[in-house]
Order: sequence, then C-alpha cells, then structure tokens
Amino acid sequence: MIDIPSGLPAELVPLSWLIGVWEGTGLVEYEVGDETRRHEFGQRVSFSHDGLPFLNYSSFTWLFGDDPGTPDEGPTVPLVTETGYWRLSRPPTEGDPGPGMLPGVGPRPFTTAASVEALRNASDGFDVEVSLVHPTGVTELYLGRAKGPRIDLATDAVMRTESAKEYSAATRLYGLVEGDLLWAWDIAALGQELRTHASGRLRRRD
Repeated sequence: MIDIPSGLPAELVPLSWLIGVWEGTGLVEYEVGDETRRHEFGQRVSFSHDGLPFLNYSSFTWLFGDDPGTPDEGPTVPLVTETGYWRLSRPPTEGDPGPGMLPGVGPRPFTTAASVEALRNASDGFDVEVSLVHPTGVTELYLGRAKGPRIDLATDAVMRTESAKEYSAATRLYGLVEGDLLWAWDIAALGQELRTHASGRLRRRD
C-alpha cells in the first residue's frame, strides 16, 4: 500500500511512491577498452516537493574503501552527484507559470484527481518527463512512462559541455519491490552502444 502525503499536488499522485529519502548500495559495471570496471557504491537519494506539480530529485553516491562497512557509516570516497526534476508530461496551459517567472493566467490546471485521471495514456499509465543535471557538464532529458510503482525512462536528448566525457544516451528503470526502491541504469558512452552500467537497491530512511 502506498501512502499519499497530505498537501500533495494532484499531478504528483502517480509519482507519490517515490517521495522520501532512500539509502542503500549498488554496483557499477562498465567496459572501458579491454577492461571491465566493477565497483560497489553507497547511495542516498531524495525525492521531495514544495507544493508545485513536480518532484525535486537529488542523488549522492560514494565508493567504499578497503573496509566498506555499511552505508550508515557514511561516505568514504565521494563519487558523483546529480539533481533534477520529475513531472507528468502534458500540454502546457495558460494557468501554468512561465516562461521564466511569468505567473499563469487563471486557475492552475489538473488540481483534482479526476482531471489527472484524464492524463492516463493508452497503456493505462502516465507519460513522464525527467530532467537531470550532472556537475560534470552533462544534462539529460528523459521521457518515459509511470505505471503503478514502476517507471521506465529513455533519453530524448543529452547535452554536453566541451569539457564533459563522451556520453550519448541512457535508459533508467525504477521500481518499488518489497518496500525498497530498485533502479537500473544503462548508458551509451565512450564510443560504445547502450549497455548495462549500474543498479542499486535503496531502503526508505525518511
């Protein structure tokens, strides 16, 4: 059973099972040249909202040292971070704010459960958009589908600065399994086609 937080915007109900702070471990495995690199990592992920119809997302990962211990003992070697926003994909309306800081005109749309139900797609799920920013000069735009406690995403666009490493596409999968958040991430990078990259299992902490 999924608890829906009070005060949650109606558009976030299909994504409400993500909300919270999650911690756990994972494995990164990727071929670089003739070498397959494997590392266990710890991760802390946060999904939150501030009353607007999108989720704030952040992730921090760290590598374990020679004596890995547990994630509760804290990070040993910082690895990577990413931040971004998750929302349902739908046409904009006059009631939506933007562009920039322009306020919307009239009432905000999709504020009731019935109106959000009208956004269901032909697969009985909801189309979603996820935008992620990495401090290494990479920005990703994912499009996908949320159906129950499962979300499938694939990049629609990847932007890189001149200083970023080569990275061209990715897919991500998120699911709620026995109360834990499981995820998998495939990437196309360093001249290679899309292949397995990393996965993790996280437990809700807050």
